[in-house]
Amino acid sequence: MATLQDYRNERLKKLEQLRSLGVDPFPAKSARTIGAGEVVSRFNEINGQTETVSGRIKSIRKFGKLAFIVIRDFSGEVQLFIRAGEIGELSVAGGELGITELNLLDTGDFIEATGPVIKTQTGEVSIGVQKLRILTKSLRPMPLGHEEFSDKEERLRRRYVDMNVNLEVRERFVRRAKFWQATRQFLLNEGFIEINIPVLEHTTGGADANPFATHMDALNQDFYLRISHELPLKRLIGAGYERVFDIGPRFRNEGVDEEHLPEHVAMESYAAFESYEWGMDFYERMIKYVCQETWGKLQFEHNGITVDLSGEWRRVKYADILRDKFDVDVFSPDIEQLKQILVNAHIEFDPNANAERLLDNVWKLIRKNEAGPFWLIQEPAAISPLAKRSPEDPRVTERFHPIIFGTEMGNGFSELNDPIDQLNRFQEQQEKRDAGDAEAMMLDIDFVEMLEYGMPPTCGWGNSERNFWLFEGVSAREGVPFPHMKHEISETTRKIYPDVRFE
Repeated sequence: MATLQDYRNERLKKLEQLRSLGVDPFPAKSARTIGAGEVVSRFNEINGQTETVSGRIKSIRKFGKLAFIVIRDFSGEVQLFIRAGEIGELSVAGGELGITELNLLDTGDFIEATGPVIKTQTGEVSIGVQKLRILTKSLRPMPLGHEEFSDKEERLRRRYVDMNVNLEVRERFVRRAKFWQATRQFLLNEGFIEINIPVLEHTTGGADANPFATHMDALNQDFYLRISHELPLKRLIGAGYERVFDIGPRFRNEGVDEEHLPEHVAMESYAAFESYEWGMDFYERMIKYVCQETWGKLQFEHNGITVDLSGEWRRVKYADILRDKFDVDVFSPDIEQLKQILVNAHIEFDPNANAERLLDNVWKLIRKNEAGPFWLIQEPAAISPLAKRSPEDPRVTERFHPIIFGTEMGNGFSELNDPIDQLNRFQEQQEKRDAGDAEAMMLDIDFVEMLEYGMPPTCGWGNSERNFWLFEGVSAREGVPFPHMKHEISETTRKIYPDVRFE
């Protein structure tokens, strides 16, 4: 049975034959005039016109002096109809192949074909090829179909192959682009300004997460990769901007599961002179707009759960839902009761965890069984160190989460702008870090100083591409083009490149 190395060796021979003929197998440009899919969709308009198409060879059929090649580009597929006497001869100057050189082509090669738009006797829309150029000689055969390339780990390692074989994967990332484009457009339409802020920070803040650490040689200081966009964007509010946002990657040095990746894209936005009540109305509109623009619908199904976003979302208090589900008093939590709830549910937890961390674990236990959509509001101040306290009940904060598909698909606040309160909460968080809680926030004294200059009442909001993954109905790793995986060099690769030193 032929191996990948055998196929590659055969194609290397064809590569050398092309070069020996004087043909460049990797020219710098193409003269394409129309997409392959457009030839089919616009046939009635362009029938008889001479066009140039370019794409990857999907299939080749040869019948003596006739050949049929199907090529694919991003727009779709089209057939090339090649007949001796109509296609030109080999032309080294033009880099053109004749019918006798077709045996040097393989599936996976990129080619360019020029000729009139026609229909064959069987009614197939085609290009009647007069000129044929090779644009890229492929040295490895592309799998013919999903069945040949269905191993999940292999698919994720070679997504460039996966996207050629499984076109639905390629289309997914078109929708991912639309998701962020719609997010951006909604905010721009509402008067927000997009301002990119640093990825490297002296101190991280804005979330409970374990950061990645790095070192900057120029300053000879350690830095962290941001875990959120929050504190720099709020500095911009303090600087006088009134509506700002940023979309970009953030990094959390934690595990990989169906809903989490250590590196992922997120958006955060901040609006001065607005509260969390305004925020729930505003971001409910945004989520609906983004879903409509990306998928063209507001009804979704994921893991057997159906969600309809179209109605008005109800609002549920954090203390109420924990009391109703487990008779937990979130303001005077019983640590042993919380641990027993988690034990009964077979949920792993740190036996030395503080009450706030245990409360969060119990809430997550409740959350995973809630389809939504609804807004979770008024979390206790102890677990919301950057949110403003409620004037009606200072034990809770003006914080809001949309709960959809059993997960928190966003995070919003009436932002804390009292520098004394903020400093006290930072210090409480620092004490938790010192006690071993690696996810507690660091003390950012520069941020406190900014608040002392004054920051107006502000509503903040953030959501990650987890929203896209869930509405798309895929896992986190399936929802990004190139998920991080443990680096490995296969034995096949080592054999193909025996002279390369990999370690």
